[in-house]
Amino acid sequence: MKKSLSAILPDGSTFDFWEKETQWQRELHVSASDPAASDENDGSADAPFRTIGRAAAAAEPGTRVRIHAGMYRECVRPRRGGTDAQHMISYEAFGDGEVVISAAEPVTSFIPSEGWMLNRGWGAPQPEDVRVWEYDLDPDLFRGYNPFCAVNILHDRLFIEYDKTDMTPYLNRRGCVFCDGKPLRQVALYEQMSEAENTYWVEANGQKVHFRLEGDRDPRDCRMEVTVREQCFAPDTPFLNYIRVKGLKFEKAATGAPVPQRGAVSAYRGHHWIIEDCEINWSNGVAVDVGNECWHHTHRKGEVIGYSVIRNCTIRDAGVCGIAGLFAEGMLIENNRIEGTGWQRMELSWEAGAIKLHNSVNALIRGNTFRNTLRADHLWLDCGNENNRITGNLFLNGIEQREAIFIECTRDGVNLIDNNIIWNVEGRFDPSKIPAEPGSSGWYKLRETDLVNGYGIYGEGTDRLQIVHNLIGRCRHSGYYAKPVPFRMHGMERGGTSRNARIRGNIFYDCGEAAIVFPTRDNEAEGNLYVRMQGGYLRVMYPEPEICLNLPAWQEFCGFDREGQNAWFDIEVDEDTGETVFRKTEDMPRMLPSQEKRLNLIRDPAAVCRIDADGMVPGDCREADRGVETLPGPFAAWRIAEP
Repeated sequence: MKKSLSAILPDGSTFDFWEKETQWQRELHVSASDPAASDENDGSADAPFRTIGRAAAAAEPGTRVRIHAGMYRECVRPRRGGTDAQHMISYEAFGDGEVVISAAEPVTSFIPSEGWMLNRGWGAPQPEDVRVWEYDLDPDLFRGYNPFCAVNILHDRLFIEYDKTDMTPYLNRRGCVFCDGKPLRQVALYEQMSEAENTYWVEANGQKVHFRLEGDRDPRDCRMEVTVREQCFAPDTPFLNYIRVKGLKFEKAATGAPVPQRGAVSAYRGHHWIIEDCEINWSNGVAVDVGNECWHHTHRKGEVIGYSVIRNCTIRDAGVCGIAGLFAEGMLIENNRIEGTGWQRMELSWEAGAIKLHNSVNALIRGNTFRNTLRADHLWLDCGNENNRITGNLFLNGIEQREAIFIECTRDGVNLIDNNIIWNVEGRFDPSKIPAEPGSSGWYKLRETDLVNGYGIYGEGTDRLQIVHNLIGRCRHSGYYAKPVPFRMHGMERGGTSRNARIRGNIFYDCGEAAIVFPTRDNEAEGNLYVRMQGGYLRVMYPEPEICLNLPAWQEFCGFDREGQNAWFDIEVDEDTGETVFRKTEDMPRMLPSQEKRLNLIRDPAAVCRIDADGMVPGDCREADRGVETLPGPFAAWRIAEP
């Protein structure tokens, strides 16, 4: 069997794939649509249970729970875990149609909302064409948990910088209202419903909601739902291990913002879970949690955390975080599609990201697609990360995003980012704070400012980061940006230098300010290709004064990129497939004839020279062997469009 080139970790070892074929000793059936189904049955194919929870109460190691098509409005609470990889407990779709586990309930009995002003002020005329409805929350739906009484932010609020963020989304209620499967937007004041359709407002005591629909429709003509449960699939007891969840669809969980990390689907501190072929939609806070949940938990000596697999899943519209894991080691996160994360706009809770792992060790994150993440990172590895590999992923369209990949305060060990495409990072900044620069002040500056961000990869206090054979394009500020963090120290820790980064064989394309921003010269850049980059796009910030160079000067004064190349052509990325096309272009930047000769711009993609292959990344993003020499970027062979 050929060794997978994408499974080799930075230390040269192969990722530990622990899965084995399970020996099923018992099979239970669940059917929400079978008239003969009952929780009094024995769970056989002829006498299925009606709820998944009933099967969860009966399942022992080696049990396969097969769930037939239907809507299941419950939170599944596994009672037990498996014992090892060959004796797991599996909860999986039978295959006869879609299995949906929803944390919402349908509601009716609406009345017109009265007694509240849409225009404030005594005697103010009220709009006659705005139709607001109210619904009294049925207490029977909210036994033990009422998300309309609880605010989004959970108990650990120490890290929020209140002076830098709008606290409104943090203090909104966790409960959501859905019309025909689509969410309404929560507003802070009743009167704001007069300004926008598809909105709702929650009374102070959390017992009643008021809402306005698009086109001022009558809710009695719609399918209305409210979220009533925090989670969809989560044990009540921690440390249940060896559980598989396969082929299920989860939706509308009323989770809060981390920490603690409590997802719609939760391993609740268990290890060796497999979550595959699932879909998780519209989680208010977190979609999936697979770590220790919270740093306030006691930690037992020898306790195992992580070693779970999340594979072939689609995670859409998680409010704050798609996949969260604290102290999770040995994680395999592959071939998932994570879209629309961050709509809560709670990035300054410092837990916002399509994937957010803390203290990750020996993880393999490969083949995933990240798209349209809003005011959050696509991937954030926070503190103490060692021997992780991030390979073959698509990081696309970061909306108001500071950086696509954030590696934070990682002082020991090596982490590898290779064969990825990072494309279109808008930046998160306040345009009103960017000063007007008339005359020559716009181009004759003595110091760079940090008013504009938008980085492909951001290393903050992170040492030895390896960035090899990526395509990094259309970042508002820079492709790679790093700075030291000298004073973030706990116990025996030290500060982070952001030194010994190794930036090799990448393509940097059309980044707004720079391709590479090094904090010091104590780093390495070699064999990179710079396409459509202008100005001083290669920078070293310290010791002062900072220097902003082009490739020839970068080579002369810093000794970097002896194999580096300058080019001017187009690169197009298909955002569905990741297919990348290189194309000649007729346009050229403005420059003097002497500059054109000095810069040696390559106009034809076919003329780009091959560089020495890097032993750390022997394969490309499709696992093709690169050989002794290879092209820059994630592809061993380029698709070049005909003129």
